[in-house]
Amino acid sequence: MNDRFLSLVDMAQELSYKEYEKRLTGYSREDLFNRIFAELIVRECTNRLTQNDFSSAKGIMRIAGAKLKEHFGVE
Repeated sequence: MNDRFLSLVDMAQELSYKEYEKRLTGYSREDLFNRIFAELIVRECTNRLTQNDFSSAKGIMRIAGAKLKEHFGVE
């Protein structure tokens, strides 16, 4: 695993503990981790699509990123 992936794991753990402490949902801490980790992965992938300079394909990459976020329900 690369450092970025491990960083996403750390962020998901931290955020899931914070959300679990709020107890605003009926999810277990593990469920929260899984949901948050999946969302972070989708965000990372779409950010890579939309932030890289693909010259002529830049508009297409932005559309693809938006469609991926929509498909996975990530705002």
